[in-house]
Amino acid sequence: MKKYNVAVVGATGMVGNKFLEVLAEKNLPVENYFLFASSKSAGKVIDFMGKPHTVIELTEENIDKYPVDIALFSAGGETSKNFAPIFAKKGTLVIDNSSCWRRDERVPLVVPECNANDILWHNNIIANPNCSTIQAVVALKPLHEAFGIKRVIYSTYQAVSGAGAKGFNDLKGGICGEAPQKFPYPIFGNCLPHIDVFMDNGYTKEEDKMIFETKKILGDEDIKVTATCVRVPVYFGHSESINIEFNKPCTLEGVKEVLSKAEGIVIQDEPDKLLYPMPLTAENKNDVFIGRIRLDDTVESGVNLWVVADNIRKGAATNAVQIAEKAIELGALGKKI
Repeated sequence: MKKYNVAVVGATGMVGNKFLEVLAEKNLPVENYFLFASSKSAGKVIDFMGKPHTVIELTEENIDKYPVDIALFSAGGETSKNFAPIFAKKGTLVIDNSSCWRRDERVPLVVPECNANDILWHNNIIANPNCSTIQAVVALKPLHEAFGIKRVIYSTYQAVSGAGAKGFNDLKGGICGEAPQKFPYPIFGNCLPHIDVFMDNGYTKEEDKMIFETKKILGDEDIKVTATCVRVPVYFGHSESINIEFNKPCTLEGVKEVLSKAEGIVIQDEPDKLLYPMPLTAENKNDVFIGRIRLDDTVESGVNLWVVADNIRKGAATNAVQIAEKAIELGALGKKI
């Protein structure tokens, strides 16, 4: 079996660490791992898969030194903008976790359970979607195929880890009464209807990302999508209330059957036993959990779902590694350009 060289860019960050954890579990056919980070972390030794790996400073000169087949990026949009094209030009397949490339028409935006075939037309860069979008479209895709989605209303309850280590620390420190460093207001004992910056139309950038990315991944510009995204005092795990209106008639049994057969989904929907998805029970798992499934009788054909997933796992690291895994399977790695 052929083996590949894989780079993790941003290896010392929160998502970078989770990349390593998921890669160790997946055990892909890899010959060498190269861990890149900023100059602040360069030289640090990380024990990974039983071997010491010295963190390499991310520079163009160092990129040239190491032959890399796949580069998993989670180092921020500016770093991706500057360094992803350098890897790509050398024939490396870049899978980028930032928002830098998601709106580029030349770049596939991929959730393997939904649109794995889009991997085939990449130009050496594939975008990993927003964490809140990933778990949502895993639920939406099979329903769209079965009933045709007319409209989606998202209400999200997003963990502080979605804002990185500083967001995580704001909740941790807020418990002790410390002032927030990341968020504009305390997050402990509070909810902030504000994720990313506000836009001229009153939506936040996070909400705009979900609207745009849902349409791109599902490949249907006619779907009407709206969103309200809220930061809540939870460490890990995004929760979403999703209201869906369909073009075709649906039954509750039909919706449940479609979801139960779909890849990457675990149904937890037994109200009589108080069984429903929660961030605590989804933490550190790779699946998308769905419960509170019920018809919306305010429309001719519609349903309400409660969708929960670990935002650092399925919402970031796991999805990126799944893309890499699928690219290997499809023989769709990078080519020199």
